[in-house]
Amino acid sequence: MEDPLYTDASLVAFYDTENDWGMDRSFCAGLAREVDCVLDLGCGTGAFLAGLSNPVRVGVDPAAAMLDVARARPGSDGAVWIEADARTLRLGQRFDLIVLTGHAFQVFLTDDDQRAVLATIAAHLAPGGRFIFDSRNPAAREWEEWQPHNSRRWVDHPAHGRVEAWNTASCDEASGVVTYGTYYRLGDGRTLSAQSRIRFTPGTELERRIAQAGLRVERWLGDWNGGAAEEASPEFIPLGGLAPPA
Repeated sequence: MEDPLYTDASLVAFYDTENDWGMDRSFCAGLAREVDCVLDLGCGTGAFLAGLSNPVRVGVDPAAAMLDVARARPGSDGAVWIEADARTLRLGQRFDLIVLTGHAFQVFLTDDDQRAVLATIAAHLAPGGRFIFDSRNPAAREWEEWQPHNSRRWVDHPAHGRVEAWNTASCDEASGVVTYGTYYRLGDGRTLSAQSRIRFTPGTELERRIAQAGLRVERWLGDWNGGAAEEASPEFIPLGGLAPPA
């Protein structure tokens, strides 16, 4: 599952500029204000946890290059940063809030991978605790927008200045796996690139796997504004907790 977009420091340097997680970060920060212990699975460059003041903040990510940025971020000193795979993580502690945002759930490409990360959430969730994650709605077919003619843009790099960027994407309709390319053309003519794979999972499948993991959904959101999920919603965002004992 190694992806240069997250493991190559030269590409990681674009991450925060390219990904403005304003709405999801604000929503999850509101949930975090009510609790003591927060676990961020797929914490990336640590922007969410660094902005919190909870007594216990743990960020987990499999990419060392992302964690290097997280550890150097202002506000990160009070957090614990762990390089690990969310499918197999077992910390032996439980949390009041577990978040998996930035569509990180979509990097888990198989049914077994998805079951594994949901089992990790269940294993670390405290009684009365809550989890939240996001996954794009396949019916919205967002990958069709990730083509050179409508994705070309300019982004700022701390070392290379203003850089031209674009994407390509194709979908395997049978599996729901989208392969997309990310390209950055530097001022000296070089191009940095990465090929990434993510899965678009129907809401009914997500609902079934969540229940199989011993979790329950309190609310299905369709966007980070808090709107209810509908067939045409851009996102599936389950907010829930542990299922009651049978």
